[in-house]
Amino acid sequence: MHTSTLPWKMLGWLLLIQILVAFVGRSLAPLGLVIGEDLSLTKAQIGMLPAALFLGQSLISIPAGLLADKVGSRRLLMMLTICLGASFLLMSFTTSFIPLLVVVVAGGIGYGASHPATNRGIMFWFPAEKRGTAMGIKQMGVTFGSAMAALVLLPIAGHWGWRPSILMASTILLAVGILTFFSYKEPEENKSTNSPAKKSDALQNFKNLLKNKPLLFVTLGALILSGSQMILNTYLVLFSYERLGISLFLSGTLLVVSEIGGSFGRIGWGVISDRLFKGERIIVLFMISLMASCVSVLVAILPAGTSYWTMIPIAFVFGLSVSGFNGIWMNATTELVPSDQSGLATGFSITVGSWGVIIGPPLFGFILDVTGSFRIGWFFVAFIMLVVMVFLFSAMAVLKKRKRQA
Repeated sequence: MHTSTLPWKMLGWLLLIQILVAFVGRSLAPLGLVIGEDLSLTKAQIGMLPAALFLGQSLISIPAGLLADKVGSRRLLMMLTICLGASFLLMSFTTSFIPLLVVVVAGGIGYGASHPATNRGIMFWFPAEKRGTAMGIKQMGVTFGSAMAALVLLPIAGHWGWRPSILMASTILLAVGILTFFSYKEPEENKSTNSPAKKSDALQNFKNLLKNKPLLFVTLGALILSGSQMILNTYLVLFSYERLGISLFLSGTLLVVSEIGGSFGRIGWGVISDRLFKGERIIVLFMISLMASCVSVLVAILPAGTSYWTMIPIAFVFGLSVSGFNGIWMNATTELVPSDQSGLATGFSITVGSWGVIIGPPLFGFILDVTGSFRIGWFFVAFIMLVVMVFLFSAMAVLKKRKRQA
């Protein structure tokens, strides 16, 4: 095969894994209602299921980042698909809340390892000028897999129950994981970098990350953006159904529309960053945050009875921003550090970012419970987007100062 097509073929395998990891892991949001009815869970317990997944992700992201730099993407991809696939396979046999929560956290460990493993592949297969587009395509797998879970697994769960749908999804993931292990290749020139790193080197690299102010500012911004993304995923259906009076089925399709917006965003923002801003990632994250803030204000002031057709473009643009930022975030984290630390930087940034997902939806739910108003909740999202812009502006200021001193 011609070498110029090989990176794109490898991107195909990374994308496939990313889609199926999301298809399995992100199935918890659309299936939450069905699982909740079956196991007699409270609304708070249903909300704890995605939080448990991201708790697992936060625990593994830094170790997985170190492991990606040490053993390479290929082996780690195999390990994580077995971890996530086997955990969710076990989940389909659980009959009470605590065992369910335990296997979801275990699945989150596999889910969380997917980002350092796949990001490292992009980092080594693609030159800087194509990396934003490649990362956007790969990250699109998350929203695509999430939308696919809502479209495919929810009807199966409605007809046969949630257990067969989870069982089917897990089996597909395990089969593709094995296939990827035999089909994905590590870049030849980087195989030598997979030699075990000394503990002192890893510790020093981690200390360097903590001193990297632009990386810290981007990571704090990503924490808030990630929380806002999961707020949208968790509450868009409920908001459309309870506040706007749209039917439950059509409210569910608005979540799919927002995920489609996110998929477009992950590629589109990458292309914009590569072509229009010459690889500048942080300015694009700033634009995304501004857009998200404006849409949050718009959603906050929507009157009750707003039509489904009016909500379609709004859901799309909301998804385009808060669900579409991830590719640019991943690019920024890997490019703000030396390439041999890209796995660790990704792991660190995702660990911190995961706490936004764990804290965001319960906090938004708490605001709803206390105030009884979705309006205040969406204004809160608009406000925290302004905080993100302050972090990103600070990161740009530090980088500008460094350039002047160089």
